[in-house]
Amino acid sequence: MPKFFKRISHRLGEGRWKNLTYFFPYPDLQPLAIIWIVVTGALLGVRHLGGLQPLELNAFDLMVQLRPDPGPDRRLLIVTITEQDIDTIEKWPISDRTLAKAIAEIARLEPTAIGLDMLRTTPYEPGNAELATQLKNPKVFPITFISDSEYDRVQPPPNIPDKRVGFNDLVVDPDRIVRRNLMSVSDGKKTFYSLSTRLAFAYFDRNKINYKATEKNEFLVDKTVFSKLQSNSGGYQNIDAQGYQILLNYRSPKNIAETVTLTQVLEGKVDPKWVKNKIVLIGVTARTVKDIFFTPYSATKNGNIPTPGVLIHATATSQILSAVLDGKGLFWYWEEWQEILWIAVWSAVGGCLAWRLEKSLNLIAIALAACGSLFGFTFFLFMQQGWIPLITPALGLLITAGVAVTYKYEQSRQQQGIVMKLLGQQTSPAIANALWKERVHLLESGLLPGQKVTATIILTDLQGFSTISEKLAPEVVMSWLNEYLSAMAQEVQAHQGVINKFTGDGMLAVFGVPIPRTTAEEIAEDARLAVSCALAISSRLPQMNQNWLDRGLPSAKMRVGIFTGPVMVGSLGGTTRLEYGVIGDSVNIASRLESCAKDRQEDTCRILIAEETLLHLADKFDVESWGPLPLKGREQKVNVYRVLGMKKK
Repeated sequence: MPKFFKRISHRLGEGRWKNLTYFFPYPDLQPLAIIWIVVTGALLGVRHLGGLQPLELNAFDLMVQLRPDPGPDRRLLIVTITEQDIDTIEKWPISDRTLAKAIAEIARLEPTAIGLDMLRTTPYEPGNAELATQLKNPKVFPITFISDSEYDRVQPPPNIPDKRVGFNDLVVDPDRIVRRNLMSVSDGKKTFYSLSTRLAFAYFDRNKINYKATEKNEFLVDKTVFSKLQSNSGGYQNIDAQGYQILLNYRSPKNIAETVTLTQVLEGKVDPKWVKNKIVLIGVTARTVKDIFFTPYSATKNGNIPTPGVLIHATATSQILSAVLDGKGLFWYWEEWQEILWIAVWSAVGGCLAWRLEKSLNLIAIALAACGSLFGFTFFLFMQQGWIPLITPALGLLITAGVAVTYKYEQSRQQQGIVMKLLGQQTSPAIANALWKERVHLLESGLLPGQKVTATIILTDLQGFSTISEKLAPEVVMSWLNEYLSAMAQEVQAHQGVINKFTGDGMLAVFGVPIPRTTAEEIAEDARLAVSCALAISSRLPQMNQNWLDRGLPSAKMRVGIFTGPVMVGSLGGTTRLEYGVIGDSVNIASRLESCAKDRQEDTCRILIAEETLLHLADKFDVESWGPLPLKGREQKVNVYRVLGMKKK
């Protein structure tokens, strides 16, 4: 078991956490509070360093895939250049004339804007002059590539106003998946806007929708504010949030918008209704061109399937339009303190479950149900465009529960050691089970608290043991005595008693502890079990004597005294030595019964009981009255009976 838990248990036992009572006035729950603080603090630290970000992003991808698909955006049309188009044209890159013809054909059908997701800085003759003419159309938006390095930047076609140029750079997360939309970025001298932002704003201009910057320098379109993604928004931690970024709200890559091929456009086979007043994006989807990226939809049964860049730009454009015109599409996040509180609450839930539930199966079932509830609530908010941590609180729940269970196990193991030490490892399985069910109430600060119970006491002694020990070597006496005591211990355990101590050649056993027996029937059953135990020992003694005689060892006779009455039981001693004490006049009477009238030993085992025990036997045993006898140290006589055996049915 980890030393950490041993140290905690040891220190709790020494009372080193008593100062916590000032801040947390529930001593029984102080270990749980410590576990909760340590686990939650550790998780928050790992989360802050980004250690849990990959898992949170995987959870984000899963929720994206599980959402119902809203269907295609009817305000967009995507013109794809496929492998089949390239095979038909028999040239790549396609010539400027082919591209100019495609732009002219689309422009003829009166779109709102045409986004060209193809870098065209180098002429691809023939037709460069024709393409330059088409690019002068105010509805056409070519692209540039700004890159992180000024040396890698690609300039847009010449003589195009800046307000019609958008960059096609995509922000890629550390796991190579595109989840963010970089709407704009500034190099300190000039602000660049993405292709999707240019196209969406052109649509707003046509529909006379106003947009401006807020006091926080955020986009405000009509009444919709495009809040910037922070470095720690949602499941992100310490990401590069430079520029104006928002989280992409994906549509299924297969269902973003109506799609036609370049060949269909060139052959005039495009329905005018698909183009008029729409935003049209032209881009390459052929895999051989390698303008492809991974998205939350990429993970499939067939492996990671990437998405063409033009489809991602179409998704970003659709999101901006939907946020303003449909009232949806922008993600929101909790403040950092809300996320910390959320994680702490679920960590506390896991700890409380583990602390209160005893059965492992119940704990596992309820913990799984709690994780399901956590996922359900998180997914519900995700459907409302809210992204909150999922993995971190789930780990908080499970780890806190696991640590609490481990701590309880270690504490239980230590308590078991204490109890078994106190009871001499001589409890029956039934007593042990009952003890562990009630251990929380029985054990206080590593002790069994004193309690008054009604129990039945057995005291035994060997007749003439001193004479036997004089005639034999000590090692022979020890071996012989161990055989005898072992047989008695077996019978006591079999009859659900507890051996309190061995007194040399004698034994003190108790029936009715450590779990208090409160009803008359329970007390009577203890008395019957005690007498049955004495008879069982008596029945074994003749066979043991014969075995000893065959081996040249002495035989034995024994006396047994049994009394039922009140006793005090509990821990005796201090930190250096503890034992389970049984104190009271009932113990003295049992001892006096065993030693009274020693000369009246008619068989190998004499069993004497008092009337207080006889009252509980329900006439199930044959007894012989010896009448009232004086017992040593007592003023009043005691009615004594000799037990002869079980009554025959």
